[in-house]
Amino acid sequence: MLTKDSKIYVAGHRGLVGSAIMANLRQRGFVNVIGRTHAELDLLDGVAVRAFFDAEQPEAVVLAAAHVGGIMANSRYRADFIYQNLQIQQNVIGEAFRHGVRHLLFLGSTCIYPREAPQPIPEDALLSSPLEYTNEPYAIAKIAGLKMCESFNLQYGTDYVAVMPTNLYGPNDNFHLENSHVLPAMLRKVHLAKLLGENDYASVRADLAARPVSTVEADATNAEIADALAAFGIYPGKIVLWGTGTPLREFLWSEDMADACVHILLNVSFADVAACCKGDVRNTHINIGTGKEITIAGLARLVADAVNFDGTIEWDASKPDGTMRKLCDVSRLHRLGWAHKVELADGVKRLYTWYLSTL
Repeated sequence: MLTKDSKIYVAGHRGLVGSAIMANLRQRGFVNVIGRTHAELDLLDGVAVRAFFDAEQPEAVVLAAAHVGGIMANSRYRADFIYQNLQIQQNVIGEAFRHGVRHLLFLGSTCIYPREAPQPIPEDALLSSPLEYTNEPYAIAKIAGLKMCESFNLQYGTDYVAVMPTNLYGPNDNFHLENSHVLPAMLRKVHLAKLLGENDYASVRADLAARPVSTVEADATNAEIADALAAFGIYPGKIVLWGTGTPLREFLWSEDMADACVHILLNVSFADVAACCKGDVRNTHINIGTGKEITIAGLARLVADAVNFDGTIEWDASKPDGTMRKLCDVSRLHRLGWAHKVELADGVKRLYTWYLSTL
């Protein structure tokens, strides 16, 4: 049983989810929540991770650290996605076990599910048919992580619970124009297209200074900036997005995700999840989402409304759509006592307000 002074290590505490989990724990009165930056602790370095656990002896671990990215990054850097995530998981989960950590929360992703999974996707759809090829290396790594947790529980009686969040967005998101996920990338592209359409290059430069783009400097000429942004589908008053806009996606506000994670860490045991299983105790992870979906084109309209962008949105159908539908079955999550609070339209507005505050 964790108390308010229990030492809880949040791996990935500066990321989208990790930062929200740390804030949620502190808001609930936990006073001994710790994290380490990448510069302080490289989770790919097994010797360093063991030394950290030797020194800190945490009572609980939240593994929110991962090598992540959008469809373009997953397609280009396949080796990085499988190797780095397997290495992080092996080091952190392995050292947690060796150091007697009983409570661990492992964060995966709903990309673990087959491309043609039934909709909404139940936890038992795992490994029932082939994965989506574009993110297969990342998915395999995350499947290995959740099965590692499940296997330690079954063999050694630990309490390691794995959660599989749907697409997340919120404060501290990654807005990289090439490597970020769909919603933050879309929001930044719409924001920049609006500024270009208004010929507001001072604000464009402020954006590039806050979040550098490798192909252009913030002090470049207007023409150089316009050319560089065009390579990402950003034009004055127009954006071009990948795919057809028809795939359906589910999105969850990161602070809702954090609240779900802390609820599970504090109130849900492996035995509780195992009781949800039919037959063999397997697929004991928990989907975390809203149970609601929207087309990517519909999302683009929500973003445009939030940014007050009245320009053109075009689609490049020569680029991949990825999985056409990926909606979580969240009935297990609801049975375990948690449901989302922030609806997508409100969340997108909140995210844009936060984004502007960082410029």
